Amino acid sequence: MRSILAILVPAMLLSSLAGCGGSRHPAGIPAQFGDAKPYPWLIEAPDDYPVHGIDVSRWQDRIDWQTVRASGVAFAFIKATEGGDVADPMFRSHWQGATAAGIPRGAYHFYYHCRGGAEQAQWFLDHAPPEAGALPPVLDIEWTQSRNCPRRPDPETVRAEASAFLDTVTRAWGRRPIIYTTVDFWKANELWRLGNHAFWLRSVAGHPSKTFDGHPWTFWQWTGTGRVDGVAGPVDVNAFAGSEADWQAWLAQAAF
Repeated sequence: MRSILAILVPAMLLSSLAGCGGSRHPAGIPAQFGDAKPYPWLIEAPDDYPVHGIDVSRWQDRIDWQTVRASGVAFAFIKATEGGDVADPMFRSHWQGATAAGIPRGAYHFYYHCRGGAEQAQWFLDHAPPEAGALPPVLDIEWTQSRNCPRRPDPETVRAEASAFLDTVTRAWGRRPIIYTTVDFWKANELWRLGNHAFWLRSVAGHPSKTFDGHPWTFWQWTGTGRVDGVAGPVDVNAFAGSEADWQAWLAQAAF
């Protein structure tokens, strides 16, 4: 089975996309969306990329998925679990809604540093087992703000436990999970050392080519305050690193 990285959009393509001319929506936001607190994108902006999606959890409790699809959303990542004992109460509803609307969807796990990676992986798999047509699973790993889990392990421990999670899920799904992370966590823990995984990078005040030192990425979370028709309230919006044709090729290879 081909790895996700084997079909990742090369950095040269990203540069060519960023250099495309043409008219631009104010602040460089894709015309079909809004942003409650937009960053002043001037170059290498979100609207350089034609394919966008959202990620949601219990905090988006009212979603009209048919309207979301009509708004131009091409994919959705949906929170399934957190730590080793929390299941998102909206996961199944969001999953069914996205499926019915024909939106490609994947599940993600929010990692806590107070439990082992393998244990958390099993908790995730109990709630989001492999399913036909699903996007690759996602490990969301960053520093938590929880009073119940204030731990910040050393980088070697972080990577070892993350690898335990990733390996467990890979065996179950038969494909490598995507890794979502933030700039500070990436740098503090040298996550590029985790190797052959696709990355979903959060960078809401700068293009990831700058904030992540040019590391290849597949998805870019460019805002946490997006406005999308069909979603009540703010929502994270993400770009895919390539053209419509690249997206269809990636989807054909990556979907379970």
